[in-house]
Amino acid sequence: MGTQNTSAPPRAQSAATDNPTRTRRHGGGITHDNTRHTTRFVVIGNHLVQHKELSLLAIGLGCHLQSLPTGAGADIKSLAARFPEGPTRIAAALRELETHGYLRRERHRPESGRIVTRTVSCNQPNASLREPADTGCPPAKRTPPAPRRTGHKALPAVPQPGSTAPALLQTALDLLADLRRRDARLLLSATDTAHLVPGVAAWLERDVAPSAVRHALTAGLPDEPLRRPAALLAHRLADRLPPPPFRGTPSVAVPPPRHPLQNCAGCDRGFRAPDPDSRCRDCRAASHP
Repeated sequence: MGTQNTSAPPRAQSAATDNPTRTRRHGGGITHDNTRHTTRFVVIGNHLVQHKELSLLAIGLGCHLQSLPTGAGADIKSLAARFPEGPTRIAAALRELETHGYLRRERHRPESGRIVTRTVSCNQPNASLREPADTGCPPAKRTPPAPRRTGHKALPAVPQPGSTAPALLQTALDLLADLRRRDARLLLSATDTAHLVPGVAAWLERDVAPSAVRHALTAGLPDEPLRRPAALLAHRLADRLPPPPFRGTPSVAVPPPRHPLQNCAGCDRGFRAPDPDSRCRDCRAASHP
């Protein structure tokens, strides 16, 4: 009763129990082979190494700064000499750390009288929110961080109509909303549609029929998927804009010819006539009672 079956293999432990970082579904992902540090190590918070807004260079530089001993060089020149990224990228990474509270730069005037800048590495991001100590120095000028690239380019400009009549804009809006029925790739967002409506209205007020505008926007589209359909439509609206319609000019009345002065052959009275031997109106009437 108490004899165990020693030939039965022991039950394998769950991979999730051995290492919770393994992916449960297919066992992929990262695993760790860790050895406990007893000397020469620094504690870094996950809020820094897994920060969702900092660049990889800023995260690595923040970890390096927290590992430096007090008094080590942490200015741009010293860091550029230590790493291959160069002063421009290192300066940008330092600004990122400063923006998110992992770095402070304080100006001090020691006994020598020369103002020096001290770099403070913060292992908690809210540490930089504390009021800096009064050092007797003017506040340091800080360069605002460079804007982050979103990867979305602005749409090309479209022609602008001379009229903003509601009926004209509504016709343009309906035309754009109907494009997806002809080609599913031309499904536009509300923002893209608002950008394109003035361009379509500019075509319509030039006496271009809606069917002709629709054909100009959808004819000859490439077969591959459209990465930015709104940009393609904006380019066509500007590049293929027809000229304004010819309205014509009003006809100008031609003035009657001005004949030279003549002397009447009957009464010698001066009057204007095309022939030199013609008679005036009174003489002609007398000769034909």
